[in-house]
Amino acid sequence: MRLALLLAAVLVYVLLTGLLDGNPGVAPLRLLLQPKFPLANALPGLLFGGLLLLLSRRLLWSFGLAYLLQAVLYGVNMLKVANLGTPLMPADFRMVGQLRKGGAHLLAGYLPHSPWPYLALLAGAAAIIALWRFERPLFERRPRARRLAGGVVLAVALGTLLAGSQAWAGLYNGRQLWLEPWSASATTTHSGLVSSLLMFHIQYGHAKRKADPAAVGQLLDRTGPALRQRMRQPGTGALPDIVVVQSESFFDPSIMHGYEHCDLTPNLDRLARHGVAGALHVPTFGGGTIRTEFEVLTGLSLRYFEDMQFPYLQLNRKTVPGLVRTLHAHGYTTVAVHGNDPAFWNRTTAFKALGFDRFVSRAGFPPDAPNDGKYMADSAMTDEIMRQLKDSGPPQFVFAISIEAHGPYDVEPKDTAARDAIPVPAGIEGKDKLELQNYLYHMQHADQELGRLAALLARRQRPTLLLFYGDHLPALTDVYRTLGFVDGGDMLAEPGTWLLVDPAHPGAAVHEDIASWMLPGRLLDAAGIHDDAYFALTQLLAPQLAALTRAPGAPQPDETPELQRLDTDMASVALLRMKGKLARLLPVAAPADTSRYAGQPAAAPAAATGATH
Repeated sequence: MRLALLLAAVLVYVLLTGLLDGNPGVAPLRLLLQPKFPLANALPGLLFGGLLLLLSRRLLWSFGLAYLLQAVLYGVNMLKVANLGTPLMPADFRMVGQLRKGGAHLLAGYLPHSPWPYLALLAGAAAIIALWRFERPLFERRPRARRLAGGVVLAVALGTLLAGSQAWAGLYNGRQLWLEPWSASATTTHSGLVSSLLMFHIQYGHAKRKADPAAVGQLLDRTGPALRQRMRQPGTGALPDIVVVQSESFFDPSIMHGYEHCDLTPNLDRLARHGVAGALHVPTFGGGTIRTEFEVLTGLSLRYFEDMQFPYLQLNRKTVPGLVRTLHAHGYTTVAVHGNDPAFWNRTTAFKALGFDRFVSRAGFPPDAPNDGKYMADSAMTDEIMRQLKDSGPPQFVFAISIEAHGPYDVEPKDTAARDAIPVPAGIEGKDKLELQNYLYHMQHADQELGRLAALLARRQRPTLLLFYGDHLPALTDVYRTLGFVDGGDMLAEPGTWLLVDPAHPGAAVHEDIASWMLPGRLLDAAGIHDDAYFALTQLLAPQLAALTRAPGAPQPDETPELQRLDTDMASVALLRMKGKLARLLPVAAPADTSRYAGQPAAAPAAATGATH
């Protein structure tokens, strides 16, 4: 009888897991057609429930608690899918460590506002407590030896499974189940959420792409003459100050149906007529700001680091090469500005590794710095940028990260009348309408501050370059599905926008589509700094590789054999660059001129302190 009850509990758990998952590949009826799929998806929960049973001897309590915890996992997955359009991935669990570093405040905004999920969770917890108190044990307390032995076996099995041991690769792989490495969504649809998490963890969690120095040498042989010619370009006189604005969730709404002819970004459009601008391909969608940020500051494409989903949380090097260190070599002082918790996304440590002299975070802003909605207003960031810029001394690099337009987009802004006046295309109603209007309200503030910042920089006596770009599209998945994009593209592959302009010396309009990891090389070119061989190489290859940068899970573009070869070679270049082994292969330019700024002696390259003000 006890065995029959145990088998019945296992069967019910598998069936209920399939119902909870909701994907066709692990639906309850699949147990009759392809039993391996629903069983594999339920296996971790079964192992955990079995371990609890051996410890507690309570059948319903054990499998009930396992199922309740599994339901919480599925609830988190539902929130991610609703906001970002993709299911959970193993790297997402790194966010747990960010909850006490400002992440709890940010992520709490995405929790459901309806009381029903919380009531259901409380009811489940109450049922678990009642079962613990009133359920009769399934078997006697003694003998304990068998329970102990069984518990050890189950604990080892569960521990190795969660650790991603290769011992489980025989089950959790694309031959036994369904695995599409390029699409977590398709994998989850066919194999279930739990199996998808385990397969990506086991198959790719420990995978390390290896560099091919010989292929890098061949690439440099092919590009050598053009690379050296690019590095020999003369400077353009005084080194300019450089201001980079990473604008939270900024994009031009005219790429969506319904907004083709709306002028919601007048300052961006006006400045683009006097600078370089175009589409910006980024490695993330709806969130994951640090992915784009990492690419811009390092010039390294995350396409070539599959195991690095959240780079600042996974950096294990004290010194990371990139834009900041190249600017230091030319005498720049460097500061990062961000009106949020400095510990979130591990920015304090990451910025030190990247080489910043200082990091001005939320505590360094004036006490009366305004908020609009949930976060600090973009106007406060513009003011802080201007406070950081000095009128004398060595050239300066200010990297500013805005936050006003960060989701969720259901928080009331300061001016609700202005929000309500924003037009919305037909078909967008209710919650989607409110979120779209809230986003556009904040996005227009970003555009206004872009115009104000450009005007302030134009009045400076020192030459100043302004680079402005959006880190990713906002998480408005239902809006995109309703309206669609003018180019017919997928929301995970849709590019954003970027702008590079000299506000005091407007030029002719240049349209250029680029990827975020190519921006630093483009910026150095504009500043007249051509002697960094790696960044010069990225500019040579930019036209061919730019469109390959996409968010995880996005449909991949077709690659010709030639492009595949170039893509693979550039992966080896990036890996060697990260490991500090590329420099010996690259051509060497003449020593950098560190006294080009208006006759002022440049500051010696400072050691990054990572100080947080």
